[in-house]
Amino acid sequence: MRIDVVTIFPGYLAPLREALLGRAVASGLLDVAVHDLRDWTHDVHQAVDDSPYGGGPGMVMRPQVWGDALDAVLAADPRPARLVVPTPAGRPFSQADAHAYAAQERLVFACGRYEGIDQRVVDHYARSMPVDEVSIGDYVLVGGEVAVLVVVEAVARLLPGVLGNPRSAAEDSFSDGLLEGPSYTRPEVWRDHPVPEVLRSGNHRAIARWRRDRALERTAARRPDLLAALPADGLDKADRALLESLADTGSGAPDGS
Repeated sequence: MRIDVVTIFPGYLAPLREALLGRAVASGLLDVAVHDLRDWTHDVHQAVDDSPYGGGPGMVMRPQVWGDALDAVLAADPRPARLVVPTPAGRPFSQADAHAYAAQERLVFACGRYEGIDQRVVDHYARSMPVDEVSIGDYVLVGGEVAVLVVVEAVARLLPGVLGNPRSAAEDSFSDGLLEGPSYTRPEVWRDHPVPEVLRSGNHRAIARWRRDRALERTAARRPDLLAALPADGLDKADRALLESLADTGSGAPDGS
């Protein structure tokens, strides 16, 4: 996969070459290029923003510089691309989006700043290629760079060969519509807190049921909207019995029960 990021702060994207992402780049599973938007400015001050039409606070990023930058970046690689624009006004980015993006040959990210990028940039490129405006949460950051790091990591870990154990992605939170339950490792007892006995039993069926129950409980307590979104056939008889029990008590069980 090829990933291009256009930003006015290239150094902000240094983590794209660290840890898991860095190993993916080094192994050739991921090709990352970060571009400085100011390279496409044409004035001595390298200005990328201007005051908004209609008045109001803040500045808006100029369409001319973004158009020149995106034209050049897109032309540099013949593979079909999807343009992703992080913005608090975008639709929520989800694990389903991460899977969809992981199937793409190329992603191009446009990092906005100030009051955002002139909307005409998004509208223009949407005429000729897929364009997504996405949000990583109901809060506002100072720019799109942090959001790009979040999205790229969510996508890259799904690429074949990036994770050492493919089951890690298959059993993640959201992979089956639920939050992942609690995890434990050695020692068996820590500060008087023991590992749940079932996890030490060696009974794989009982362990699978326990993990499913804890995932259901955690999701019911923290993200009931995810339960509501499950398909009709997404719950078995044991699932429904547990959820009915939780409804009777009015809450999910604490972790580790």
